[in-house]
Amino acid sequence: MPYTLVSFHAHPDDEALLTGGTLARVCAEGHRVVLVVATAGEAGLAGPAQVGAGLGGIRLAELAASARALGCARVECLGYGDSGSDGSLRPGSFSAVDTREAAARLARILIEESADVLTVYDRAGGYGHPDHVAVHQVGHAAARSAGTPVVLEATLDRDALLRLVAWGRRLRLPLRMRADAYTARADLTHRIDVRAQLPAKRAALAAHASQASGGSSSRTLRLLLRLPRPLFALLLGREWFVEAGRSPGPLCGDVFDSLRPRK
Repeated sequence: MPYTLVSFHAHPDDEALLTGGTLARVCAEGHRVVLVVATAGEAGLAGPAQVGAGLGGIRLAELAASARALGCARVECLGYGDSGSDGSLRPGSFSAVDTREAAARLARILIEESADVLTVYDRAGGYGHPDHVAVHQVGHAAARSAGTPVVLEATLDRDALLRLVAWGRRLRLPLRMRADAYTARADLTHRIDVRAQLPAKRAALAAHASQASGGSSSRTLRLLLRLPRPLFALLLGREWFVEAGRSPGPLCGDVFDSLRPRK
């Protein structure tokens, strides 16, 4: 039975980083994937050439290319302003918008698509970006309004990340992470094996070329794309979720598990 999954993100490139493999796998299995972003990501870091050319438009074009690489059937941008990472509430920015108003706009898409699953972010918004926190809040409100039965919070395994950061510091790499970022392993419900979809995930990441430069530190996207393929597979070959209302237990490998008929 084919299902429809709507994947809701804050900015272009978030879809590739956190859920790209899962979206590609769902598409490859014959299901419909709809990609929705809240903003065009116009406040993201980028090189001077991209900023001068209108970063928001560039990033939406990159989003379309990423969606094609993953196999998504539809892409929508809600058109809110990018809040940036400094936490300031700019007028019209997504993190400052009324949750109910934004949720109503997303709910319309969920209803149009008869969505079976919605992906959002964890309660912390991953690493705490204000637009990511808003995705969690708006997404859950929209799912309640639309009656979408399954909400999956895209996240990372905090325990593994903390070990990686500690290992990097021993090698004098400038790695750091908030202790409350993402989700503790004991609270995860889904671990999705996306190793077969890594070529599509890599292509989706590469589509976001504007985010490989800019800023004073090394960019995550550039570092990931430079990884040797075995290390890329080791670090990015699985994606993690928490299903709202599902008790943690043995990790599930199927985003549609709660919808499938029980024998």
